[in-house]
Amino acid sequence: MKIQEFLLHHGIDRNPFAEEDADSDSVFKRHCIGDTFHPAWAKIFGDPAHPSTSVVFGEKGSGKTALRLQIVDRLKNYNSDNPDKRVFVVEYDDFNPFLERFHERSARWTRKSQWLSSWRLWDHMDAILSLGVSRLVDEIINPGARDPDPSFTIDPEKIRRMPKSHRRDLLLLAAFYDQSTTLPPKVRWHRLRRKLRFGTWLAQWDIALGAATTIGAIAGGINWKGAAALGSFWLWLIVLAGWLPLAWRWLRNALLCWKVQRELRVVNLQTAALRHSLMKLGRSNLDNQPIPGRDRSVDRYELLNKFRTLIRDLGYEGLVVVVDRVDEPHLLGGSADLMRDLIWPMLDNKFLTHPGIGLKLLLPLELSRFIQREEKSFYERSRLDKQNMIGSLEWSGESLYDVASDRLKACRMEGSGDGEFSLRALFDEAVSDNDLVGSLDRLRVPRHLFKFLHKLAVEHCKSFTDDKPRWRFGADTLRATHALYLRDMEAYDRGQGTL
Repeated sequence: MKIQEFLLHHGIDRNPFAEEDADSDSVFKRHCIGDTFHPAWAKIFGDPAHPSTSVVFGEKGSGKTALRLQIVDRLKNYNSDNPDKRVFVVEYDDFNPFLERFHERSARWTRKSQWLSSWRLWDHMDAILSLGVSRLVDEIINPGARDPDPSFTIDPEKIRRMPKSHRRDLLLLAAFYDQSTTLPPKVRWHRLRRKLRFGTWLAQWDIALGAATTIGAIAGGINWKGAAALGSFWLWLIVLAGWLPLAWRWLRNALLCWKVQRELRVVNLQTAALRHSLMKLGRSNLDNQPIPGRDRSVDRYELLNKFRTLIRDLGYEGLVVVVDRVDEPHLLGGSADLMRDLIWPMLDNKFLTHPGIGLKLLLPLELSRFIQREEKSFYERSRLDKQNMIGSLEWSGESLYDVASDRLKACRMEGSGDGEFSLRALFDEAVSDNDLVGSLDRLRVPRHLFKFLHKLAVEHCKSFTDDKPRWRFGADTLRATHALYLRDMEAYDRGQGTL
């Protein structure tokens, strides 16, 4: 027998269990993303009108990536239904560029196994701000080019109504955190400035002073002593004095840029472009402003508050940051110790409960074991009891049965009969409901469910010919395949094989 013929007999036009990764799972994205949820979904997602933090631990294949996709999809729907109370979404799920920049700076000063030990909370905040600011700037200067999502649009009228101080804040954030590579940083910054209608000529008074002093001194000297005045020491001293305010401001900004470049360890910052932006803004627009030039989180909290204020001006009442794929960066190599060094600074109650911000931390199960060994100071700092924590993203046999049935229904051809089709229809009557659900219960997570059902279909079809087909899985095939799969699962859990 062929698997495709077996499925077509039941009105199924494609294998529902061939995919294993939610990012590439077209069945999930097209049919199940809005209907098939983990039993703890309501606690994890919360209320978009009042974003809250959730900390979820789950083993590989338990559905963390599917949760991320569902959270983003549900927030898009919420934004479409509530255009004046939208939620700004930051998907913090690709750590590779941030870790590579950090590694370039820290590896030379630390041991190879400890290079991530100096990662701090403000490094995460810098990464989140870079993602959020880059997306916001892209949408302002080139609407719809980067993100075709209709729920993520910015009304030009709201940009025009922004107070001047908020437009200055956006330019300041863009100077520090805009990481787009579509245009040179200077060009992007100036395009943003023109979109915001933010004039900078008053900030260039020292350039005007230097030019006026030079022209006046030379013109006056020539009128007084003729061309011979051009060689006068006093004339050029006056010219130099006229340019001193500009030189002093340039030196101050150069020093400030050096400090910022040193502290923004996860951002690819071009010092010349930053200095150019700061020179254009002028000293009056920089006085008393938070600058990420120190090894501390205070400035980052203020910059984060500025970002929240800006997106509120543009129609976003809240900010949701979705953290996923912590175990995938190649520099971590799957090391639980390095994953802990990366994530632990983020487990800070002040950050996790910051007003207007909801963090959805979808973390590997290996990290939960470290929590059990932490001291009292860790619990006092993180207050995980307040963070909607899910200690293990577990699935019961019944919930896995429902997941499989939903996927089967999604893959059925139109006009294939009863719409109540379920997984039970694929099994022989000799397989009791208790035996079926009990077998699924031991698989633990959806990924193992899909792998097992695919393997079961393969083993079943190998046992029968096209001339004498059998259209339901038998009890013997279920028991034998299940026993072999559980053995492979145990070996995989011990790190001694693959599935």
